[in-house]
Amino acid sequence: MRIKRTTPRSGISRRTRLIAVATGFVAAAAIVVPSANAAETPTTFSSAELKSVSGSVLEADVPGTAWAVDSKTNRVLLTVDSTVSQAEINKIKQQAGDDAAAITVKRTPGKISKLIQGGDAIYASSWRCSLGFNVRSSSGAEYFLTAGHCTDGAGTWYSNSGRTSVIGSTAGSSFPGNDYGIVRYTGSVSRPGTANGVDITRAATPSVGTTVIRDGSTTGTHSGRVTALNATVNYGGGDVVGGLIQTTVCAEPGDSGGALYGSNGTAYGLTSGGSGNCSSGGTTFFQPVTEALSAYGVSVY
Repeated sequence: MRIKRTTPRSGISRRTRLIAVATGFVAAAAIVVPSANAAETPTTFSSAELKSVSGSVLEADVPGTAWAVDSKTNRVLLTVDSTVSQAEINKIKQQAGDDAAAITVKRTPGKISKLIQGGDAIYASSWRCSLGFNVRSSSGAEYFLTAGHCTDGAGTWYSNSGRTSVIGSTAGSSFPGNDYGIVRYTGSVSRPGTANGVDITRAATPSVGTTVIRDGSTTGTHSGRVTALNATVNYGGGDVVGGLIQTTVCAEPGDSGGALYGSNGTAYGLTSGGSGNCSSGGTTFFQPVTEALSAYGVSVY
C-alpha cells in the first residue's frame, strides 16, 4: 500500500512497509531413548527464551514482518507479507539461532504498511487519516485521538479535502515506539462521543479471541477478532512500533487512526497499519487506546 507523508520530526524517512520478524529455523531435537510407549514431547520454551527470540526478530530488521508471542502455542508468531523473500526468512532464522524452532511463520497477502494516504476524512497538509475517538480532559477541553504516524509532522487539521475548514491543531504525537497522537479542537464542529452510532463509554484492552469492530474513512465499518496482543511491527527506516493489538479486521490506506471498539461501547485501539485489503482480507494492527488516554490525561465520553 502507498502512503503520503512529510518529513517526520525525528528526521527518519518513512517507509511503506511494516516490519515483523519471522523465523522458521528448526532447533535440534533432544535425543530420546526409544521405548514401546515413548511419545515425542513438544519443545516448551520459557518466557525468557520467547523474549529473546522476539529480540532476534527485531535485530534481523526485515521489512514486511510483524511478530507476537502466542501463549496458546508457546511460540513466536511471525507474520510475513508478500515482499519478504526466503533469503530474508533464512536471515531471521539465523539470527534466532538455536531457538529458531520457537518461531511459527505465517504468510499474509499484500504488503504491510501504515494505512495513510491523501484523500478525505481528517486532513493534514498533504495526507488524510481517520478520526479515532473524541476525548475530553478533566478541565473540559475537547480533543480527538488518531494515529501518531498521522500527527507526526502535522500541524493544522481540516474537515474537508479543500483544507478550508479547520477543526484543530496537533497537541501531541508519539511515533515511532508508540503510534498515537492527539488533536485539540478549535473549530466549531459536532463532537459526539460515538463510533458509527455506538456510544463509547469506556476503554479497555481486549483479550485474544475478542470480536472487534473497526471504523475508517476509506472502507467504513468492518469486524474481526483479536489474534495477538503486544505485537511488534517494523515499518522500516527505524519506524518500529511495539505493544500493538493484532487482528483479522481488514483495512486500507486512509483508515489509519480509525477506531477499534466493541459493540458494548468499549474503546480498544487506534488503527496503525496492516496488509491486505477489504476484498481479500488481511492482517491489521492497532495502538491500544488506553495507553494514549493515560499519556494525555484524557478520557472517552
